[in-house]
Amino acid sequence: MLRGRVIGNVWASRRLDEIPSGAFLEVQIEGGATLIAFDVLGSGIGESVLVSTGSVAASWFPGAAPPIDALIIGSIDETAGAQQ
Repeated sequence: MLRGRVIGNVWASRRLDEIPSGAFLEVQIEGGATLIAFDVLGSGIGESVLVSTGSVAASWFPGAAPPIDALIIGSIDETAGAQQ
């Protein structure tokens, strides 16, 4: 699992029918590298996210696994761990 921040949208006006509804987002992961991750949560630019990669990302979807190798699986609360 990777931690990153959404830095942009990737628009795909045409894509395979096997890819479910969702968005492609550019994510900068810790260390500075970027990747394109599929998002079904509605994440936005500037949001900190958790990204699962590889076959685990594709296996989250029911039925036949779509050709997705990076999936945003959570939104990180910036105040997580703070005492209330």
